[in-house]
This record gives sequence, structure tokens and C-alpha cells, in this order.
Amino acid sequence: MATPRSDIPLSPLRTIAVVGLGTMGTGIAEVLTRNGRRVTGIDISEAAATRAVTTLRAATARAVRRGRLTGREREAALARFRTSTELGAAADADLVIEVAPESYEIKQQIFRALDGIVRPDAILATGTNALSVTRLAADSARPERVLGLHFFNPAPAMKLVEVVSSVLTAPAAVAAVTRLALDLGKEPVAVGDRPGFVADGLLFGYLNQAAAMYESGYASREDIDAAMRLGCGLPMGPLALLDLIGVDTARTVLEAMYAASHDRLHAPAPVLKQLSEAGLTGRKSGRGFYTYEAPGSPAAVRDTLTPEGTAAQAPAHPVRPVGVAGSGTMACGIAEVFARAGHEVVLAARTEEKAAAAKARIGASLARSADRGRTTAEAAGRALDRIRPTGSYDDLADVGLALEAIAEDLDAKRQLFTTLDKVCGPGAVLATTTSSLPVIVCARATSRPQNVIGMHFFNPAPAMKLVEVVRTVLTSDEAHRTVRELCAAIGKHPVDCGDRAGFIVNALLFPYLNNAVKMVQEHYASPDDIDAAMRLGGGYPMGPFELLDVVGLDVSLAIERALHHEFRDPGLAPAPLLEHLVAAGCLGRKTGRGFREYAKR
Repeated sequence: MATPRSDIPLSPLRTIAVVGLGTMGTGIAEVLTRNGRRVTGIDISEAAATRAVTTLRAATARAVRRGRLTGREREAALARFRTSTELGAAADADLVIEVAPESYEIKQQIFRALDGIVRPDAILATGTNALSVTRLAADSARPERVLGLHFFNPAPAMKLVEVVSSVLTAPAAVAAVTRLALDLGKEPVAVGDRPGFVADGLLFGYLNQAAAMYESGYASREDIDAAMRLGCGLPMGPLALLDLIGVDTARTVLEAMYAASHDRLHAPAPVLKQLSEAGLTGRKSGRGFYTYEAPGSPAAVRDTLTPEGTAAQAPAHPVRPVGVAGSGTMACGIAEVFARAGHEVVLAARTEEKAAAAKARIGASLARSADRGRTTAEAAGRALDRIRPTGSYDDLADVGLALEAIAEDLDAKRQLFTTLDKVCGPGAVLATTTSSLPVIVCARATSRPQNVIGMHFFNPAPAMKLVEVVRTVLTSDEAHRTVRELCAAIGKHPVDCGDRAGFIVNALLFPYLNNAVKMVQEHYASPDDIDAAMRLGGGYPMGPFELLDVVGLDVSLAIERALHHEFRDPGLAPAPLLEHLVAAGCLGRKTGRGFREYAKR
């Protein structure tokens, strides 16, 4: 094995060759030319080289129109870019960035050819996100000069660059490309060589779980995508994102991840193979999980799987007034939502004092909304007047819908549903807002399981649009239709799912969070680097460790244990590091320490 050397003099990386002028290669070339580098774009296809020039001209023209470049700067950038169909054009490059298709054979052929072309001091970088950098380096005559430089698509817009070292890479080479990434205005994150690295290593496991969920028939593609956009604030749903990335590309990445991890959660869902082999690779082919106007078009069109719109129907049961059982944050938020939508609300707590305090908190929330211009003071006052607090569940006798929003304790919920069954009228729908417990257990505590359903609101309920509507095997069509129409009427987006652990959002979110903890546990990356990678590379509003500390490590552990118990998959077992932190009382922001420390309030 070659010994990495750190004493090799490095060039300032002013002249760079980009091998492969597809979308990513062209985007990288744009970033480099706009930041003063001389760039040679190389592709075996004359057409690809021509498209790259056209794309660069169009992108820089847009930048001028938007005031991000001057006309003179644009002309200088274009003058710094040339194209070739021959690898020999890389002879004078300080750095070569390879972004050819994800194939060992193709990439190895390129690297072997470059060995006989580039200067001894040139750095060779691969843009792979799935293949082993070490394996590519080992085949090179200068393995200490080979590393990974993983940009994210679209390269001009995305800030993250993963700088990937193999065991052979010279630290000076890493330092040089890290300096380059900073010069380009990017955020470099140093990572070791494993399939997917940080961002894709977490992202593709999540995407695979979403594909498997869809394939199982548990939820529709539209509901899965809407749930993750609205429930987690993601820019795209997972199935739409798979279509954008390319179903075949995702399959390749997952195959590489599974070969390294042997984790069943990384084994590509069979639907990915079926779509790939049928040529239904996503946007680029015009059809994947969705159907598009044309190959390459971002516009999805209706197809045979698109849900049919239903004519408006009167709810199966009258739902006025609405009863909310509970006095905590979620109960208050749900009561506020219904009151603002014009419903009379009976807010029932265990005592009159708790109920009155809950109404006062709702009043403060409504006042803040008025102060911020989201409603008027008059409308806030009318909404508050619609809420009647009570310390007795007997006052729910006349409600059309009773929602349970108490603590996540199954025995307490079962007892409350027994009470609601006795108190509420025979036509009332009984709903639980649980996020992790089996709805059927609540239903079996009543004499009317056909009228029991899950309505999982997200916190904060007044702001979050999503409601997961959870049917048990006993829930009637009438109760289901009533709840869906009611959600739409109060301005929420309902998604359908069955009664199993995690429903849609938590079943996809928490394995991703658990895998992030495993990365830290294995000393692969730090919480700060992982959070930066997912915010900058995945478009997530919060990194996984920020989110874990906000949710609470104890709450997260309970959900991960429920998922593991439900599905019995070893890959879903909670990371020991998470269990240790919870055992130590480090629960996140609420205790002042979780994965990070917080100032005491």
C-alpha cells in the first residue's frame, strides 16, 4: 500500500478540468468559471460539450439580469471556459474533477488514462456519491493525490461540498481542495470514504424507506410526499425527489450502501429495480413514480394513479360543536384551530383550573397572532369566545367530534376513551391525536370502534398544515369521510394512513434520525458537520441533531423503540448512544443538554 505524503508542493488550483459535462459537471464548471478559475470541460460527446457552453451562456446571462454579475464579468467568465472531447486537454490542470456516470469501469478507465496525462503534482478528484474513493485511488499511479469532491445538485446554488479522504489521501491535497471550496463560497465538510458519505448516506436510506412504504400500499405517493413536505418542512417529498435524482441513480447508490453496511434498510426496495429496468427512471425519462409532461420536464401530469377528485359531500356525522379533551400544548393548539375556523369548542380538562388556564394560553396565542397581523383583534376575540372550558368530561355529551389530546400513555388514553364512549352521543366520532400509540387499542375500549379514528396533528397545531388521518381495520367509511372533510374545512391537509407505528412521518423521519446518531457513535462525523450537511445538502430546515434536541431525546427514543418493536428490523434498533444520553438525563433543550449544551433559562 502506498504511503500518503503530505510534503508534496501543491499548485494554487487555478486551472481545473471537469470530466463529464452532464448537469452536475456543467454546474461545477459554472461555479468555477464565475469564481476566476480557468476551466476545461471534457466530454466524449460533442453534443454534451455544446450543451455545456449553451447552458453556461444562459446561466451567466440570467445572473447579469438579476444583478449578480456585470456584463464584463460575464464575458470574462465565458472566456475562461473551453471544451474538448479529449482527455489530453487536462494536461495542464492543477485539479481534475471527474463527474462521469456512476460506474467503476468508466471511472477507473478515466483515472488510469489521466495518470499518463496530468502533471505529477495535479490532484484528481471524483464526484462520486456512491462508489469507493479508496478503490479508485488504489488503481491510480498516485493514490495520495486522489480524493472525493462531492458537489450537490444544482451545484451553483447548493452550498455543501463533501471533501472525501481515503486512507491513501495526502492531507495537503485535502487542504488544497478545502481552500478551493471556501474560495468558491461553499461550505466544505471533511468526511471519510463510505458509500453515500454524510448527506446521501442519510438521505438515501430515507428515500428507500419511502419507496418501500409506497410499494407496500400503505399510503399513496401523493400522501407520502405531502406528509414529508408539510410535516417536516422539506422542500420536496421523497418520491418526487427520487424522480428528480433518477430512480436508477438511487438504486446504484443504495446497492453500494448495502454492500458496505449489509443493513436491510439500505437494500434497494424492489420497486426501484422494477422502475429502473422498465426505463422509468424519473424526470429524465418522463416517468418514474410520477408521470411528467416530457422527458426532462419538472411538470407532473395526471396519470392512472392520480387520485380522483370527489364531489363535496355533507359529513356523515354533524361535527358541531367539537370537543377537545386535554389541557396541554397540543390540546390548546387544536382547540384554537377549530375556534378560528368557526367551530364552537368544548375544552375539557381534569379540573376547572386546568381548563381555565388552557383557555388563557389560547387567548395569549390569539393575541400574538393579532399583534403579528395574522388575524384581527376582533377575529381573535370571537375565536376565544367560541371556546368553553370545563373541568368535566360530561360536558362533551353533545359534541359531534371528540378529540383526545392527553399525554402519550396508552392506559390513560384507553381509560379516557371508555369515558368518552359513555358520555358522547351515539353519532359522535371519537378521535385520538396520538403520534405513536395504536389507535385500535383506543377503539376497542369503546362500544363503537367503527367511529374511532386517529387525527395526528403536528406541533404547533395552528401553524402546521398536516393531519395524518389514521384508519383502523374497524373504522367506518362514514367516520373516515367525516374527518377528512373536516380537516379540509379547517384549512388542514389530510393524508390517509393505516394504524401502524409511526404512521407516515415518524416512520420515515425517525430511522433517519437514528442513522444520524449512529454516524456520530461510529465517529464518522460530528453533530455539527452532519447538521450542516443535511441543511446545506438536503435542504432540511433543521439538522438531525438540532431536531432531536428540540423534540426531546426521550420522546425520540420512545418512538424509535415503538418502530423497532412493530417491524422487528435490526436496522431500526435505537442507537446505543441515544439510549445512553437518555439514561443520563440528557434529553435535549428541555434539560439544557442533549447532543449539545444550552444556556439555562
